[in-house]
Parts: sequence; structure tokens; C-alpha cells
Amino acid sequence: MPTSFSDVFGLDLDRTQAETIGVGDLVRTGQNLFPHFTVVAVSEDKAWLRNVESGADHLAPLVRCRKIPCS
Repeated sequence: MPTSFSDVFGLDLDRTQAETIGVGDLVRTGQNLFPHFTVVAVSEDKAWLRNVESGADHLAPLVRCRKIPCS
């Protein structure tokens, strides 16, 4: 059973280049620029993310996370 919008519609949101994602990184998921998430924890191929605006927590595959450069 599909569990997300991208699964239902068969969208490929995985990044194509290797990137190391770690605790404390600021990331976004998929092709969108927002929302932004802080990485709370990483376990194998999953990341626990916290939305920086709402504080809501989410789980996401690491391959869908993209680092946001800090300026």
C-alpha cells in the first residue's frame, strides 16, 4: 500500500548525487525548496526530521534529503 504522495503518483524524488546527511543539518526533501527541516537523528537509510516552522516531526528516506547551504 502506498504511503506517501510521491508513492501514489510514482514521483521520483530521490537525489542522484551522493551527499552525507547528519544530525543538525538543515535539509529539504524532494525537488521543493520548502519546507526546511532540521535532522534530529539518522538510522541506516532513514532520517528523523523536524520542520523548522511548525516543529512537526517526520521520518524520511535519507536519499530524499538535500542539504541546504548555510550562508
